[in-house]
Amino acid sequence: MSSTPKPTSSENIVAQKFDRCLADLIVKSGVGFSAGVIASVILFRRRAWPVALGTGFGAGMAYADCDRSFNPARIPGTRIIPSSDAKKEGSS
Repeated sequence: MSSTPKPTSSENIVAQKFDRCLADLIVKSGVGFSAGVIASVILFRRRAWPVALGTGFGAGMAYADCDRSFNPARIPGTRIIPSSDAKKEGSS
């Protein structure tokens, strides 16, 4: 029995990210839907647009989080250093 864990394949990493994104979409859309229903009943005399707006906001937030998960260069303040520059800085 070796104590070193097996390396994770890239397919498994992508599958985990996709599963996380799908779960995030369901949760955030559900919260937006619930907030829209409550706003519709309490404030807007049972109109449909607050429900659609809340669901859309939740789905948009989940999309943005998923986009950042798959493309870390989109995170504000992140700088990608090319490998050639990283080797130059390391040798100085």
